Amino acid sequence: MKLSLKVEYALRVLAQLGRYHGGPQLAHIEDLAEAEDVPSNYLVQILNELRNGGVITSRRGKQGGYALTNEPEAVSLFDVMRVIDPGLFANEPSRAGQSGSLVAEALNKIGASFEERAKEISIRDLMPRDAGPMYYI
Repeated sequence: MKLSLKVEYALRVLAQLGRYHGGPQLAHIEDLAEAEDVPSNYLVQILNELRNGGVITSRRGKQGGYALTNEPEAVSLFDVMRVIDPGLFANEPSRAGQSGSLVAEALNKIGASFEERAKEISIRDLMPRDAGPMYYI
């Protein structure tokens, strides 16, 4: 299975946003980019897509930044992948040829399993356990 780098970056950054959730401050793009080693210019695009998809919120200004719209355990990998790569779960294999319908059935089963598993894993499951405490100044 090969997921896009964009999906991977989105999941990594959301794991960081999960660490900020419920705290007094919003996450700044520079901090997110540094913590997850994601290019900040690319991260801007990803964060915009996540915001437009309702996964995160943002606020401008000195006290601005980014935050999850829901608790980390309420945001599944499926929710994120559906926003970042909508075609990922679209599976319409051809039923042409003598084996087409059997191949399509098999691929649809695999796709359904992948979707089901993606719905079971949340951002909470991706959050680093030993990253140290968050300090707010």
